[in-house]
Amino acid sequence: MNFFERGILKRITTESSKNTASRFEIITTASLIPEKVGEEYVKAFAQLDVHDVGVLNICSREQANALENSERVKAADVIIFTGGDQLRLSSIFGGTAIHQILLEKYAHEPIVIAGTSAGAAASSKNMIYQGSSKDALLKGEVKITGGLGFIDGVIVDTHFVQRGRIGRLLYATASNPGILGIGLGEDTGLYISGGNTMEAIGSGMVILVDGRNMADTNLTDVEMGQPVSISNMTVHTMSDGDVYDLATHKLTIHHPKSISIG
Repeated sequence: MNFFERGILKRITTESSKNTASRFEIITTASLIPEKVGEEYVKAFAQLDVHDVGVLNICSREQANALENSERVKAADVIIFTGGDQLRLSSIFGGTAIHQILLEKYAHEPIVIAGTSAGAAASSKNMIYQGSSKDALLKGEVKITGGLGFIDGVIVDTHFVQRGRIGRLLYATASNPGILGIGLGEDTGLYISGGNTMEAIGSGMVILVDGRNMADTNLTDVEMGQPVSISNMTVHTMSDGDVYDLATHKLTIHHPKSISIG
């Protein structure tokens, strides 16, 4: 686990109501190597003096409805969904007891819910689960379904800059201009508080695609597999310390103090 990821875990710990005394549950459902991923998180948190860390590798809807697992989620102060395949998260957890517990805790209790890669992609109400970067602006190439719904009004894509996924986000936003497209670059995250305020953290960038002022698209007119045209999309870029308000749609850019040398 690299320096940035440890930095993110430190921020998660700081934001938790009980700090290092918090109860953490790492949900490795999305991963193909859940045991290894879980061990890495336990070791990383130990370096931050956090030791009350459990790993939940829930592989079926039966397990997502099991009382024992539900009680562990109820008792947690922090939940982290790891990377992997976001469709596993939505198909295994959607509508289950654990999903309902998390929605209620997020709405009414001081819980921290975090996700990396697939975990971040599944956090929103709408979720991209498939689509090549190269062909993303061909009709039908980007596949969208419902996510876990912790954040409404957005759709999240990850590994955004490295894998050139701007086309996926443009297509997703054009198909529903009322949602805000969020593209997370490498070594970058968003801290969302109060359900509305998003702060960029990390060394990379976040790309926002706002379709509310989209003028036109031929998405409904062209045949499957044909190129899609979109006009007048608004694009913002965010870096560490910038804040975006989902309620007012206002981006506040952080201006670091200049460093004088000599």
